[in-house]
Amino acid sequence: MKRLLLLLLCFPLWAVAQQQGPLYVCPPCGSCDTLTFTKPGACPHCHMKLIEKKADEAKPKRYSICFYLYEGTEVLDFAGPMEVFSYAGFDIFTVGKTKDPVTVQHIMKVIPDYSIADAPPADFFAIFGGDDDVAGNDPEVINWIKARDAQTQGYFSVCTGAFVLGKAGLLEGLTVTTFHNAINNLQKMLPGTKVLKDVRYVDNGRVITTAGISAGIDGALHLVARLRGEEVAKKIAAQMEYDKYVPEQGLIVKH
Repeated sequence: MKRLLLLLLCFPLWAVAQQQGPLYVCPPCGSCDTLTFTKPGACPHCHMKLIEKKADEAKPKRYSICFYLYEGTEVLDFAGPMEVFSYAGFDIFTVGKTKDPVTVQHIMKVIPDYSIADAPPADFFAIFGGDDDVAGNDPEVINWIKARDAQTQGYFSVCTGAFVLGKAGLLEGLTVTTFHNAINNLQKMLPGTKVLKDVRYVDNGRVITTAGISAGIDGALHLVARLRGEEVAKKIAAQMEYDKYVPEQGLIVKH
């Protein structure tokens, strides 16, 4: 009798489970990746359009990316890509030479998460334009970047951040780009490197360099498309209302 009663109690739950339709999830964005929904629509948290969850679908790898900020870093150079990588579900952290506040664009103070003394490894390292000599001419910073190389999967620069990567010996023999007014100076600094103008970004596989400001968003979306798929990149661009994004508008160097 007890067994029969237990079966009768469990049957409604079993029936509901059998009738359950597809589940929907938010595209990878970091803040709500673990949530599931029973109906299509938009995520109530990040407002991105929900996608149907496939059976036995593996969770996408969560990539980490280190944003190095120095005195005089351009705000939009790092803020645009930061929003892209945030929506893509990257684990983002900021690093300064010390943990003291960094004044970006001589306007706003940002408190780094780490200093170069205690920053953890990351899959990607990102550096941005502005007063790039502050980082590029600092032996401690350059040696720190070099010391992390074995644990770094890829590099990403915006605008004159390419000069810092160049000082660290990471652009030798590659095809790269930078801010349009700095093309000639980067070419003089790196005679063994091909520096292109009139290109939004250049993807060498391990190193992605971009032109100035909005081109950094393009390069970030391109990296997301490479890692997560073009549909995810398009959805992020739509969420940001970034109408300028055109897939593969940069140069992808074939090796």
